[in-house]
Order: sequence, then structure tokens, then C-alpha cells
Amino acid sequence: MANEDKSARYHRLRRRISLLDTIAQAIVLIGILLGGVSAAIRTSVEMTAGMGAAAAALYVIVLAAISEGVHLPFAIARIVLERRYALSRETARRWLVDHVKATAITLVCLTAAGVVVALLLRSTPTYWWLLSSIAFAGTLVMIGRFAPVWLMPVFYDIRPLDRPALQARLVDLARKARTPVLGVFEWRLGDRTAKANAALVGIGRTRRVLVSDTLLVAHSDDEIETVFAHELAHHVHGDIWSALALETAIVTLGLYLADRVLEAEATAGAVNGKQDIAGFPLIVLTIAVVSIVCAPLANVLSRAHERRADRFALEATRNSAAFINAMRRLAAANLAEERPPRLVELLFHTHPSTAERIEAAKAWASQRAAG
Repeated sequence: MANEDKSARYHRLRRRISLLDTIAQAIVLIGILLGGVSAAIRTSVEMTAGMGAAAAALYVIVLAAISEGVHLPFAIARIVLERRYALSRETARRWLVDHVKATAITLVCLTAAGVVVALLLRSTPTYWWLLSSIAFAGTLVMIGRFAPVWLMPVFYDIRPLDRPALQARLVDLARKARTPVLGVFEWRLGDRTAKANAALVGIGRTRRVLVSDTLLVAHSDDEIETVFAHELAHHVHGDIWSALALETAIVTLGLYLADRVLEAEATAGAVNGKQDIAGFPLIVLTIAVVSIVCAPLANVLSRAHERRADRFALEATRNSAAFINAMRRLAAANLAEERPPRLVELLFHTHPSTAERIEAAKAWASQRAAG
């Protein structure tokens, strides 16, 4: 079986699982709204905890539990698919532990968000959507800054890289790019996946280099340097901030439209005013629809950033051969689609195709050779 055929089949099945998961979640949320379940949950939690923040928290927990029940079969299907294509090395126990951790963290974040939105809906019903989006933006910045310190160690074994020459090389590259890093760390992924990866995570003083053990085993230092240089470019060019700004803009638009929908539904008597927590599914659905509609535009911006980062990596390392070898090996290890259909790339891909990236590197090398 050709690698491209195998990768195309894998990604087609993966997209199908994600699509079915999204459809199932939407159907359940709509059913909860139209079937009166949301109102029943609201009545129950308010009888238990009053009409304040506690009731909002309980409502979100119940709604999240329903959502998790819908999502779990698709999450299992996704890991089964990863195993079938020899990408996952996780034991069932390890996967379950990680899934429970992720679910717990997500639940805490969703509960806090629900309480904030409920309080803002009651205190400032006209501008709750704008204040909520500001809070969302602040949360994204906090996550970007502190995730390497607080969240990633919850899931991964991260330790200082024990390869002094490579470490010095990467730190020096960051220094030349005027993007200082806290250090270089080995990111232990080998017991979970066959995929290889590198990342520059954190903001400001928490910024650090992560190189997966799978990348260290399979790639030369030259190749690892080009992969890191690509990640470094995103920080040099401020791609992190533009991505945060775009995500905030999408959520802001979703919240504003949710405000309009809630106003209409309150007028129609579907919810007891905008402040009714039974309208939370409407907010979730509206933001989801806006996110899906805006996804192709977000992907266009992301692919542009990735192309610019590739060029930065080539210019910073002056090693097109290492870059091309790294792209080929990463594509094979991660089962990337070498030449996806154009429509698929437009709708789903945040990165240019492997073939396009390699062709661009060859063109850069030819231009450099020509002077």
C-alpha cells in the first residue's frame, strides 16, 4: 500500500469521525433546547442551589456531562483508528487516565466560563458578550504563558535535553533571532505515539523549546534545527498573537450573534430572558456555527504563516537539504497527506501540503544557487 494512499485513507476516516462527533453534539444540543430538557435542568439546579453562580456552575456540569457522554464513543473511535494505523502506542489505561485528566481540566474551565457569562448576563445584559470576549482573550493569553508550566507536565514527562551540542545550537539560533528561551527540553512522547514533533511554547519568560524523543531518535541535528527554526519563526513574526487575535474575533462575533439569538428567543418565549441559563446551549451552538463558517478563512491565514515560517527556517539555517529530509520523514512518521485534494486542503488543513513545502524549499535552494 502506497504511503500516500494510506495517509489519505487515515485522514478521511479521521475527518469522518470528527464530523460525526460535531453533528451528534449539535443534534443533542438542539434536542435539549427544543425538548424542554434545558429548562428542566435549569429548574432543577435552581431549586437545589438558588439562582446565582452555584446554579450556573451546576447547570454547566450537567450539560458538560451530557456532552461527554455523546463525545466519548467518538474519542474511543479516534484512538482505535490511531492504533489501527500504528500511530498510537498508548495502553488503554494510559489513554483513559489522560482522557479523564483532560476532561476534568476542561470541566473546570467550562464551569468557570459559565459562571462568568451567567453573572455578566445578569449584571450587564447589554454588553455581556463584549465583556465575555475580553475575559476570553485574557484567558487565552494566560494559557499561552503558563501552559508549559502548569498544564503540559500534567500529561507529559518533560525533562532537560541531555544533548549539550544540540541544546547549544538551538539556544544560539533563538538568540540570533532575538527570541530568548528558558531552555531546551526533551518531550517524552514515545510511549504514547509514533508521531514526531517539536514546539516552542510559552510567552516571554516561560518560553521554552520542546523536542520530542521520537524526533530525537529519527532525525539528525541538522534536521531538528530546521524544524525548530520553523517553530521559532512563529514567535519572531508574532504569529502567536495574530492567531490569538483571530480566535478572539471569532468568539466575539459568535457571542454577539448569540446575544441577538437570545434576544429573539426571549421575545418568542423560548427562554425566560437573556439571563436564563437554559439559553446556554444556544450560545454554544452559535459560537460553534460561527467557528465552522470562519474555519476556511482561519486556515488560509494559518497556511500563510506556515509558508513564511518555512522560508524563515531555510534562511536561518541555509540548509534546504536538511529541511526537505525533515519534511519527508515527518510526513512519513505522522502519516501526513502529501497531496490532499484542493477542497480538502482549503476546508481542513492549517498547513500547506508536504509536496508544496518540499517544492518551495527546492525553489528556494535553486534561487540561492543562482545568486
